[in-house]
Amino acid sequence: MEPPRTDPALIERLRADLESARYDVEHLAEAFGPMAVAALERENRLPALLAARRSEDPAATLARLLTLGDEVPHALAEAALPSLRVAGATRLGLVVSDGERVRAAVDLRPIDIGGRAWWLTSDQDSTTTSRPVEPDHVLGLGGASRTLAELTVRGPVSRALDLGTGCGVQALALASHTGSVTATDISARALAYARFNAALNGTEIDWREGSMLEPVAGEQFDLVVSNPPFVITPRSGELETYTYRDGGRSGDDLVRDLITSVSSVLAPGGLVQLLGNWEIRRGQKWTERVRAWLDASGLDGWVIQREVLDPAHYAETWLRDGGISVDRDRPEWEAAAEAWLADFEDRRVAGIGFGYVVLRKPWAAGGTRTHRLEELDGPVGPALGERVAESLRVMDLLAGLDDDAVLDLAPVVAADVTEERHHLPGEPDPSVILLRQGGGLGRVVRADTLLAAVVGACDGDLTLGQITGGVAVLLDAPVGDVRASVLPAVRDLLVDGQLTLPGPVTVSA
Repeated sequence: MEPPRTDPALIERLRADLESARYDVEHLAEAFGPMAVAALERENRLPALLAARRSEDPAATLARLLTLGDEVPHALAEAALPSLRVAGATRLGLVVSDGERVRAAVDLRPIDIGGRAWWLTSDQDSTTTSRPVEPDHVLGLGGASRTLAELTVRGPVSRALDLGTGCGVQALALASHTGSVTATDISARALAYARFNAALNGTEIDWREGSMLEPVAGEQFDLVVSNPPFVITPRSGELETYTYRDGGRSGDDLVRDLITSVSSVLAPGGLVQLLGNWEIRRGQKWTERVRAWLDASGLDGWVIQREVLDPAHYAETWLRDGGISVDRDRPEWEAAAEAWLADFEDRRVAGIGFGYVVLRKPWAAGGTRTHRLEELDGPVGPALGERVAESLRVMDLLAGLDDDAVLDLAPVVAADVTEERHHLPGEPDPSVILLRQGGGLGRVVRADTLLAAVVGACDGDLTLGQITGGVAVLLDAPVGDVRASVLPAVRDLLVDGQLTLPGPVTVSA
């Protein structure tokens, strides 16, 4: 199927019809109802389809046609597109019609991302077509894309790069807070969708065709985001590869090479945010492998592992993503799964990690690089980009403060932090104390009695020096020992947002 055609005059008519119909996330949620919306989140389109068929709302008709994959009577489609008409939608490549019924050739849906509402076109997925996707499939807003958009720091910057843009969703979001956006992709077909989406949303973006960093070699950017084709796929030649997810490299080489080379296009002080997979090989911790990449990058790095799948689960996940299932074709599924498992066994892979990568280029060359690697597998709160930005700010602040300066701070326990104490039956003292963060990255910190006592006294009035001194007196412990024990953890709690600084704090020269 050909991608849509970017005809400015026809796109202007399309935009007018979408606006007039209120074809947006909020309005469709009202039209469908909560049950249908919840079902759509589980990739079950039937309740929404039934609700749309019962409705006379033009937005519901457009959803039937452009999102839910339903055939719509020609007259009904004409009424929902009063300016563009079916003929115009056909010329754009959005629909096909036999004169009586109209069906979509693409997926065109409203989304909310990056703090704004957009319309996004892409290829229809296998849940709509009931067949495997094509190798050159152009993905819409998937779970990984939404995660990256929520993770991205949205402060104003001069130049931003979306590396591996696909249908352009990250580039659109970047355009709302960036002076200029450049977006690259190896797929000409994906770039055709991206250009259409930019035109539909009235956004100017510099599109470049080519592999990874090649189209922007020699340039510098203040912010780089990437949802790269990180899926680890066997290179045996027996498996279909998909442009949107398979980088054509062995193992996790693509993610490694991106992390170790992206500094070449990053301006001093610039930020990189990307998603990735990495192999966890038998006898090696995941942190050893990824830390080596950070060491080679020359950048400050913060990596959060969110999930680990065993090789069989990983293969099943990505076979299903491509529309290949046991129900549809058991021999094909088994042959593909076997190739995946053999490929992982060749490299002694015991698991595959998925996570977030945040990199920063220091303002000055030389010096020690800060690398933080952690595992967080629980639910996360909204506005992750704001949380990442604040964590980076606090990291910079604390890097300029020695322990004596930290003791002069007067932090406050964040409003979303709760304390849990677990007691063994009959024991007066808790065996486990947990500090649980309700928002942000949802961290759960196991605290000892000293740390819990210090955190419990952080009310913004007392300094950490006063609090640790008081705790030392209460527990009849040397104050130096108390401070040595709790200050490293306090620094982490400040970075993570479980302790906050109520007023501006400056670093003295």
